Amino acid sequence: MAKEYIRPMGAGWWLRRPTYVYFMLRELTCVAVGGYTLFLLLLVSSARSEDAFAALIDRLSSPTSVVLHLIALALCLFHTLTWFNVMPQAIVLYRGEDKIGAPAIVTAAWIAWVAVTGALTWIVLG
Repeated sequence: MAKEYIRPMGAGWWLRRPTYVYFMLRELTCVAVGGYTLFLLLLVSSARSEDAFAALIDRLSSPTSVVLHLIALALCLFHTLTWFNVMPQAIVLYRGEDKIGAPAIVTAAWIAWVAVTGALTWIVLG
């Protein structure tokens, strides 16, 4: 029986092409967004009284916290942008017999994102 050939691949295989680097950055932002979400949920759940909530707000208004939140926002926006741009490769939609083009899928995703963000902003701040 012949031995199966397995091509050797180093740990930095994804550094050889810009598209691979872009893909890995998108995947890493997914981990960062998930971790930030869990962190924020734990923080909010720890504030069970008004005093604890006031202390939480004080901690979140520190310069370090503001910088970390801005970094998290940048990672979330990068993840959103890259996901919407890759969405037509992951989703194939048809209208009757005609395939819906990539620009229409991306535009619909952006419109839905803006609408949901606007509605949530209105609910929270309204």
